[in-house]
Amino acid sequence: MNYRVVNKENIKYIEFASEVWKLSSEQDVVDCISICMEKDIYTIMLNSNVLSEDFFNLKTRIAGMALQKFINYHVKVAVIIEDEEKLNDRFKEMIMESNKGNNFRTFKNIAEAESWISKL
Repeated sequence: MNYRVVNKENIKYIEFASEVWKLSSEQDVVDCISICMEKDIYTIMLNSNVLSEDFFNLKTRIAGMALQKFINYHVKVAVIIEDEEKLNDRFKEMIMESNKGNNFRTFKNIAEAESWISKL
């Protein structure tokens, strides 16, 4: 699992970005949360390239389970999805709903995500 701690201008978060590792199971989500607890940082940024195809398929329930775990452990999540056109309609509906809250949001770029993180 590739991650780095970002600390700039009073913004602190853990960024997960990898071409190899994919968030594809409950254990992967638990591992992310464990890193948050270890570092005492409860805000993470996920680039869409770390999300498996199954994450975007709501029938697998991975996305819903991940959201619930992040909420239960008070981890705020910013997901960078540059091209939402590739997403299926059901997943788009889910992110529209989750974007109304303050736990899990999607953004088109890192600057927008960091702006949200700075207001938490």
